[in-house]
Amino acid sequence: MKFNRSAGILLHPTSLPGKYGIGDLGDDAFKFIDFLENSGQMLWQVFPLGPTGYGDSPYQCFSAFAGNPLLISPDKLLEEGLLSEEDVNDIPEHNFHKIDYGQVIWYKTGLLQKAYGNFKAQGNSVEVQCADFCAANSYWLDDYALFMAAKQHHGGIVWTDWDKDIALRKEGAVERWEEKLKDTVDYQKFLQFIFHRQWNAVRNYAHEKNIQIIGDLPIFIAYDSADLWANKNLFTVDEKGKLELVAGVPPDYFSKTGQLWGNPLYKWNEMEKDDYSWWQARFRKLFDMVDIVRIDHFRGFDAYWEIPGNAKTAIDGRWVKGPGEKLFNVIKEKLGNPAIIAEDLGVITESVVELRDKFEFPGIKIMQFAFGKTGDKKFLPHNYPNNCVVHTGSHDNDTTRGFFDKEKEAGSDIFTHVCEYLGSDGNKLTEDLIKAAFASVADTCVIPMQDILNLGSEARMNFPGRPAGNWTWRFTWDQIPGNLPKHLDSLAVLFERKGRKETEYEIIEVEEE
Repeated sequence: MKFNRSAGILLHPTSLPGKYGIGDLGDDAFKFIDFLENSGQMLWQVFPLGPTGYGDSPYQCFSAFAGNPLLISPDKLLEEGLLSEEDVNDIPEHNFHKIDYGQVIWYKTGLLQKAYGNFKAQGNSVEVQCADFCAANSYWLDDYALFMAAKQHHGGIVWTDWDKDIALRKEGAVERWEEKLKDTVDYQKFLQFIFHRQWNAVRNYAHEKNIQIIGDLPIFIAYDSADLWANKNLFTVDEKGKLELVAGVPPDYFSKTGQLWGNPLYKWNEMEKDDYSWWQARFRKLFDMVDIVRIDHFRGFDAYWEIPGNAKTAIDGRWVKGPGEKLFNVIKEKLGNPAIIAEDLGVITESVVELRDKFEFPGIKIMQFAFGKTGDKKFLPHNYPNNCVVHTGSHDNDTTRGFFDKEKEAGSDIFTHVCEYLGSDGNKLTEDLIKAAFASVADTCVIPMQDILNLGSEARMNFPGRPAGNWTWRFTWDQIPGNLPKHLDSLAVLFERKGRKETEYEIIEVEEE
């Protein structure tokens, strides 16, 4: 699929402003879409939207299909009569720039349980809509709802430590536990109905404003997930759920022992037998929620690093060929010509490039990686192809301001090079880099919101390898300079990223903080 020349912003919904301790799908999501429209942006990129587990990472979810209930807006539930003013009056104090997941989970779970109780008591047309949603999504929802109900029943522990009959889905166990936990199962289904209804309202509003949403598909699933629990035959575990083989990456310059991710791998030969139906369902579900899909760790479809399940490090792994074009031929046949972005960062082989280019998937360029003697020159704008997506940085990087501030302090050649390349004195380096991204030949330009606001390291989203304290950043509306939308719109006009050519060009300077 050919991508039109456009620009957008990367911001996860959890990072939106709001009074409930975490960004959600309420009025601030609609206000952000208005901000995108006023800024001449045509894309909103998000991280995976699933229910997060340990570490709160959207790349480690309890389901590859479900939505995160923490994103449900209490204010929208209030408007629908599923919560009362009294229910939402006693909001705990919280930091408006940092999510405290423990507090948020405790508080919002209480609200959602009240909403479910009111939902059951009302018995109105919403109940019919919920039943229709459950029927249409039963292919993933039934397993997910029972998984979450059983997990709650067992105190939140990993599924392999549950009662063995339901952990191993022995004959008749699913039916017995569905009956035993019926109300909790129905509660989980209600949460998914509400999440999807609120998300669809946000997405429809984005479409009204001519804005498309870029979603994210992590290549691997979490071990502690409904996907593995319900489909053990498709993953590298034995019949009791013990990991036989796991995912990771081999030793390299950054790590002498590699990275042991611990996710189960796919039994690709098994999946091929039914034309990759699990993957068909996964792609179809995500495209029902977003317009463009970014595939994380795309190289794993060409070849992946396979590590024994009992390994302590990633050293003893081996490269194994993935499904490659067989899978994407099926996806293209069944879904038409879907809009897919290939995250092709890291050590990329010729065969990965060939797979990406065969299907004309745009790759990704991270500008922070480009500079200095050790920089990767393919990330310099003058080396970009048209068919790519340019970012100043990613969620795994420091913010652009934070990154270059450290390089400047260290007196590194990275800072010297970027200033020389951009013709910059270094005082407005983030702004200069954003302008260079807009000016590049890359068809797609998406800038993280932290860089749009020129924030420092305090706004970094994720530290790879750090088990906790990530994914907590939020912004507030008072951080946005009054003329920032006009400035971004002027860049979109000047560099023809609004879907049409303009005749008058004027760069509007951003107001100083």
